[in-house]
Amino acid sequence: MSVTEADVLKHLSKVADPELGRDIVSLGMVKDVKIDGGVLDFTFELTTAACPIREKFEGDVRKAAEAIPGVREVRMKVTARPAATGRIGAMIPGVRNVIAIASGKGGVGKSTVTANLALALAKAGTRVGLMDADVYGPSIPIMFGITKEKPVGVGDKITPIERYGIKIISAGFFIAEGEALIWRGPMLAGIVKQFLTDVAWGELDYLLVDLPPGTGDVQLTLSQMIPLTGSVIVSTPQDVALNVAAKAIYMFQKLNVPILGVIENMAYFNCPHCHERTEIFGAGGARKAADRAGYVFLGEVPLDVEVREAGDRGKPIVLSNPDSALAKTFTQVAFNMAGQVSVRNLSTEEIKVG
Repeated sequence: MSVTEADVLKHLSKVADPELGRDIVSLGMVKDVKIDGGVLDFTFELTTAACPIREKFEGDVRKAAEAIPGVREVRMKVTARPAATGRIGAMIPGVRNVIAIASGKGGVGKSTVTANLALALAKAGTRVGLMDADVYGPSIPIMFGITKEKPVGVGDKITPIERYGIKIISAGFFIAEGEALIWRGPMLAGIVKQFLTDVAWGELDYLLVDLPPGTGDVQLTLSQMIPLTGSVIVSTPQDVALNVAAKAIYMFQKLNVPILGVIENMAYFNCPHCHERTEIFGAGGARKAADRAGYVFLGEVPLDVEVREAGDRGKPIVLSNPDSALAKTFTQVAFNMAGQVSVRNLSTEEIKVG
């Protein structure tokens, strides 16, 4: 029985992306179809290399291809190319998505979460940049072990520091040790603008922006200067943190920035001796708040001394102990976030695919 490309596309169109709810053919995920004597050769292009359901998704597509009448062998190549938020590339050439990582208050571990999310995405094969816009307490250089590094200018651009496969810029690179930035709003807006437009980011799938706590000048400048793909809210479980996080959510809503989801950090503590779980800051508050507000809950991360120690050593847990339950938790949260980026971009008309 002779198999045609039309036959292949017809059968594969029965497979839907579980997150997007649309078939893989109409999404343009099936490419370069070739049939030779019953041997089917095609490319399956994911919307992100950090797909949270990648293994099962690939299996479903292969199974559907193998079930096509007349096909005796399937050669499926899997690639990934994230969809882009349309207007970002015009302002920062080569950058496909900009994601703000925010919190309503300090002390919730936002920078630790951001660092590990970035590393998890990079390990999955995506191109990642990290902009440390926490100008009052820039901690990303410490977590990546690059406190002595200084970016250099090439032409009219600043070259970011590269570490662990991630391109990084931070206010910490420009502040002497022990000093602090004492700047008013216009100066803060200036550094945000410079980090966005004067840094040679190159080709990036995701640029993560570690924001300072609260709802101040940096957050407003970033949201108004560039069409963000979305924001992620980091909170601890207790009521006071959730109430403050709600203010950050309200700010992004007012600025028309999509909320990609909520992460609950320091969700619980597992005693290393008796292995008893203790919910120091309460239980499941961020998940409940996300559910009430209709936002996606991206996951919970436990409180663990190893996470803090790894960051202090300049090699976050996702790299220092990649097989640990903690690293796997951060990786799943990062993949869930990447999945929401795909959902956001491919459910709007303002997209650029390929």
